[in-house]
Amino acid sequence: MSEARRTDTRILVVDDERNLALGIAENLEAEGYQVAVAHDGPQALERATAETWDLILLDVMMPGMDGLAVCRALRERGDEVPILFLTALSGVDDRIEGLEAGGDDYLPKPFALRELLARVSAIVRRGAWMRGDGRAETIAFGDNQLDFSTYRGRSWDGTEQHLTHKEAMILRCLAERDGEVVSREAILETVWGYDVFPSTRTIDNFIVRLRKRFERDPERPFHFHTERGVGYRFTRAPGSDA
Repeated sequence: MSEARRTDTRILVVDDERNLALGIAENLEAEGYQVAVAHDGPQALERATAETWDLILLDVMMPGMDGLAVCRALRERGDEVPILFLTALSGVDDRIEGLEAGGDDYLPKPFALRELLARVSAIVRRGAWMRGDGRAETIAFGDNQLDFSTYRGRSWDGTEQHLTHKEAMILRCLAERDGEVVSREAILETVWGYDVFPSTRTIDNFIVRLRKRFERDPERPFHFHTERGVGYRFTRAPGSDA
């Protein structure tokens, strides 16, 4: 069985359309995943916080507490479990709202089963990559440190840092290619796996946040360099401005 279909991969399916939720669960179980189902926001939040999950499939439009509110509540608690939104709202603004709430991917309804399974598999693979698979769990660059297993670290001035899931993934993506130029498209493919954002400028915003966390002078970066028109280059040891 492949990594993407590990029998210990746990997925929570949340949708107030009971038949749809059960149908999704049956197909995921056929792929080898462990699956549980919830049918409203409060129940989803309770189960998500009480148990450990590798992925949550979360409907956006639910009565009482919608999927966006559930996602925001989890992120505010420091829970970075991957979330794939399922929703009938398919506009660009709707996708951006979901992803800015802390979602990892966004699949409009109606969707093809093969696409759903492909996205689930991709998210699970990225989760395995982020966990390290035998690679070093910590990184030190300059006077900064980060533990990829907890997303926690310390910056050069002693300030404790708690990165979001995406910030940590982007840092790992760049650090594994220390000294190389990595395109925005390559970062998107590694970290998100799908063109879920309308623009690669999203990566620029994450780099700004990483600079604010770890650079002594974000305007004159030592570690996170911009290669104009291409992407970014990470330098573990302090280097020249770029």
